[in-house]
Amino acid sequence: MHKHASLLRSNEAVQGLTIINSTFETFVMINLTMWLIMLLFCPSQLRAHLGTTPNIKHIVVGRCYNYISLVNPSSRYDCEEIWRLFEEAVVHQASCNVKVEDYHQMFIAMPHTWPCDRFLFWSKTRALMHSYAATDRHIWTLEDTLVGFMFNDLIWCRHKERPGFDFSSCPEWSSCQNHPVYSLWRQASQTFAELACGNITVLLNGSIANAFDKKSMFGSVELDSLNPQSVDYVNIKVVANLEGPYIESCSQGSVLDLIQILRSRGFSWTCTDNDQTLMILQCIQDPKESACQTCANSLSHRQCLTSN
Repeated sequence: MHKHASLLRSNEAVQGLTIINSTFETFVMINLTMWLIMLLFCPSQLRAHLGTTPNIKHIVVGRCYNYISLVNPSSRYDCEEIWRLFEEAVVHQASCNVKVEDYHQMFIAMPHTWPCDRFLFWSKTRALMHSYAATDRHIWTLEDTLVGFMFNDLIWCRHKERPGFDFSSCPEWSSCQNHPVYSLWRQASQTFAELACGNITVLLNGSIANAFDKKSMFGSVELDSLNPQSVDYVNIKVVANLEGPYIESCSQGSVLDLIQILRSRGFSWTCTDNDQTLMILQCIQDPKESACQTCANSLSHRQCLTSN
């Protein structure tokens, strides 16, 4: 009897644990489902609750030391001073009132000089841009500068009620005329464009409408900051997704607006559709794409990519 009762209690315990685990799994699934629904249908509300990136000081200063030690060892910067000037610019102003000029002292502390013929500008081609820059270390993007390296993908804003950063919630860019993140990137973009010289490259997405967007950072800041006396050629590369759609090109869409602006300002320019190197990079990322499969089976690989 004792053995039987003990066995019954063991079975009951197992069943109880099973019910608890099942209930817990159901609870987790419900919460995960609700979170995904919010992410899909209410992305702006979620972004509005994202605060300053946790451990932002350690990340920024660490990236700075990484940059001067490994990325660009010939550079000489005071990482702690740069952080101090950054913090001063952000926490001494209201979150929606951090102007471009508030970062002026920080940018003075991190001057840059770059060789000509290496500048790459881009708009709505982030993933492809990173692949392109990774294959050719002679190409420089904004992310390769110290400020770009230090602050890429970070969020920051001042706390409303006490000194320091707000780690619980920051305003959206669209709700602020002088958003602290936007103002920094605006100054960084302007500085990068003002340094541009020689032959520069502009990478645009041919699979979307308004590949050249006058409201983008390139269209509203960088383009206006380019100096036709320093820039020999603006080489536009319009690259569509391998599977399409093929919406814009050098001969249609907003790219023509960009070309007109360059002409009016006295720039020399070229424009290329579906650059061969960039298409090969796309195939490396997605080798199962039909266009890549066709070319892989062809002995004339170069002609195959060019003809599509």
